[in-house]
Amino acid sequence: MTDLPGDPAELPDSSALEAASPELARALDALGGQLVWRIGKDEASDDVVVRLGFASATPRFAHLPRLRSAGDAELQAALAEKRVVIEWVD
Repeated sequence: MTDLPGDPAELPDSSALEAASPELARALDALGGQLVWRIGKDEASDDVVVRLGFASATPRFAHLPRLRSAGDAELQAALAEKRVVIEWVD
């Protein structure tokens, strides 16, 4: 499992990032355009899984175990209970 930072409401919003460093904001925006992700619940453990990778890795997502859909309430509960697993897909 991955330890998450404190309350998501305490994280800076995008305007704060842009004010802090316009170059950083542009770099993060460019990186975000190259990423794909899937979010769902693991069938075995009931954890919320966030799969993340570059767009070039998209075909490999199909070979990973399926994730069940999760509603907003389930995602919030998993965040609060720190039951979130982040997987990087190469």
